[in-house]
Amino acid sequence: MNIANKVSTFRILTVPFFVATLIYYSPQKDYLRWIAFVIFVLAVVSDAVDGYVARKTKQKSKAGLILDPLGDKLLLMSAFICLYFVNTGVVFPSWVVFIVISRDVIILLGVVVMYMVRQKLDILPTIWGKLTTIFQMLAVIGVFLRFQYCFILWWIAVIFTVLSGLDYIRRGFKLLYGPDNTSVAH
Repeated sequence: MNIANKVSTFRILTVPFFVATLIYYSPQKDYLRWIAFVIFVLAVVSDAVDGYVARKTKQKSKAGLILDPLGDKLLLMSAFICLYFVNTGVVFPSWVVFIVISRDVIILLGVVVMYMVRQKLDILPTIWGKLTTIFQMLAVIGVFLRFQYCFILWWIAVIFTVLSGLDYIRRGFKLLYGPDNTSVAH
């Protein structure tokens, strides 16, 4: 396992600890919000590190193509769900959580269908997907920090979530119905 994949695996392994700190959170135990925040920030930094390491050392692998987006999705979906159910001072509205989760479920189902039909899958990142991830992460940080205007961050995150979701659907149909040598972007 290369360094980039180890960093992605670290991000995946932080998710249960992140969720646990939020499950046990209460206003009397506000330190747990800060612990969850630190875990989240470490996971966000690890996302940047694994991408940087993979690019600079040319450590791209099939495992990395799965582990990196899996780590992002697990971290962000758990953050949006937990920060909807656990009131740490600011909560995500249900419609924000619904849009974020729906996009990821649609992408996951699309990937499964394409793999079943094509028996292969080349996943490439897109600018829309990267911007979505960045703004979703910023929205989570805004909620943790009880940023007065965090609703602006979640609106931007939702806009990019919808745009990237539509782009993935378009690319997925192109791959599904196109020639056998095309790739789908992540």
